Amino acid sequence: MFSRLYGVLLPFFVSFLIAYILDPVVGFVQHKCRVRNRVLAVAVTLLLVIGIVVGAGAALKGPVAREVNLAWDGFQRYIATFNLDDYVSAETRQKLINWQETWDWQAVLASPEMKQSIKELLPKIGNWITGGLSLFSELLVAFIGFLYLIFLMIDFPNIRQNWPKYIPRKIRPRIMTLVGDIDRNMNAYFRGQALVATCVGILFAIGFSIIGLPMGIAMGLIIGVLNMVPYMQALGIPPCIVLCLMQSSQTGQPVWLTLLMMAIVFIVVQTIQDMYLTPKIMGNVTGLSPAAILLSLSIWGAICGVIGMIIALPLTTLIVSYWDRFVANRRVSSRARVATHRGRIRIVPTTND
Repeated sequence: MFSRLYGVLLPFFVSFLIAYILDPVVGFVQHKCRVRNRVLAVAVTLLLVIGIVVGAGAALKGPVAREVNLAWDGFQRYIATFNLDDYVSAETRQKLINWQETWDWQAVLASPEMKQSIKELLPKIGNWITGGLSLFSELLVAFIGFLYLIFLMIDFPNIRQNWPKYIPRKIRPRIMTLVGDIDRNMNAYFRGQALVATCVGILFAIGFSIIGLPMGIAMGLIIGVLNMVPYMQALGIPPCIVLCLMQSSQTGQPVWLTLLMMAIVFIVVQTIQDMYLTPKIMGNVTGLSPAAILLSLSIWGAICGVIGMIIALPLTTLIVSYWDRFVANRRVSSRARVATHRGRIRIVPTTND
């Protein structure tokens, strides 16, 4: 049932998550800025968020556009000057030619395995074409998700106040404690991880700009966004390798030198993140080792897909916490509370009797 409803549940879950993150902002606008009407406070918050996104996009439009044009020019020059002899030796090329001359292509195409492969490939090609024509449905899903977001932001105080009424009284205290722990873990994790991802994105943008990587600012910010899920920044390595090849064609530098500089940027930023940013900002909010984090992401991602990878670490931390409290009967809990001091996030470990 979950797999069938995944396409319907994903926009609702994403909208609920965004409404949960923006609810403190709406509360600040409503109570501190004295915008008493909840609907108006939601409208002001959405306009503020959209304005920040549009402003950031306008500020980055010029540099990113210049880098894209430079990257495109470099790519065209790379294609025009591409020479196979620079990458494949004459001996290897001759072996490939000999292998091609001895290959019986007609027998290969007439083989039962090739016919079966073609039969299996044709439906997939149809699915790819259909997926490419589904832009309207994707826009409709995005619009429905935006409507979910508006309604959830308006009703969030009622949801937060009234949801315990739907829980049987016998188990209500336990469920309320569980939800309270989830709330604290989610708050601590997402706020801390967002700050870590922002710092990492800025560091990558600076590092790529220093080494002259095409589209360095845009690529650094993209890696920062990927960093919202731990270790997901590794997905930025393949496009960075392509950009290094383009940089090599533009500047005439050896390919190995550009790849070495890119690797140095990744190593330096990753070291700063692991040795300073994550311990300083996240503190003991998860209490998980790197191996446990990777295992958690793999398990929850296999169970719930993208949703599972988003909520993997908070839920795993919660499970470990409850194991300590109710199964192992340990006095020290892995929970943590988030305190703010002069606008900065501070993770303070707590203990339970």
